Amino acid sequence: MTDTTLPDDLFADLDRGGPVPLWYQISTRLEASILSGQLPAGARLENEVGLGERLGLSRPTIRRAIQELVDKGLVVRRRGIGTQVVHGPVTRNVELTSLFEDLAQTGQSPTTRLLTHDITPADEKTATALGVEAGAQVSHVRRLRLADDVPVAILENYLPLDLAPFSDADLAARGLYQLLRAHGVTMRVAKQNIGARAAHGDEAQLLEIEPRGAVLTMTRTAYDASGRAVEVGNHCYRPDLYSFSITLVDK
Repeated sequence: MTDTTLPDDLFADLDRGGPVPLWYQISTRLEASILSGQLPAGARLENEVGLGERLGLSRPTIRRAIQELVDKGLVVRRRGIGTQVVHGPVTRNVELTSLFEDLAQTGQSPTTRLLTHDITPADEKTATALGVEAGAQVSHVRRLRLADDVPVAILENYLPLDLAPFSDADLAARGLYQLLRAHGVTMRVAKQNIGARAAHGDEAQLLEIEPRGAVLTMTRTAYDASGRAVEVGNHCYRPDLYSFSITLVDK
């Protein structure tokens, strides 16, 4: 992938002596280009040094402009790749849906990198949530979910063996809830907790964030119409690209 060089006329009217900071002028022009589609999702921005030299501006000025776009969730900095345009942060309603479905419904292209797919003994916490004996064999799935090739979340799930006859290809191509429904599972309710913590293990590397950077977390146990627990999920998300939306109703 090559850098996208923006036309010079995009910056032709920069006011270099006025009261509006140059970093802000650069940032607003880049933001307009992203929102208009001139810089589509997946496009890689010209590097800071090159853009600064072309415009006759210092690297700190360009870096501040780019950081403004990062803070708004319009671009991400990716190790070894550079600064890349994304659709914008995913705001997910707290509903009984999968991330795969939520991304697809917002016009983003979800893809999955399967990290782990095995059978493992359930620890006490997982066994309790699934309603099985501690040490019982359960299906263990860990995936990296990407939106337009940008990593958004690490999804780890445990399921009863009889509900998880899925192949690696199935798990890479479709969302877990899609697969469960196709298997005849009707999910009715879930218990869910949302939190935050520092990334650990391989999470920072997979999500392309700073070591021990902050991640959002969600744990969920979903139940079918009979009240049986059908999956336990322990997920973490990039906070710059993901948020939860909750509607509160007075009783």
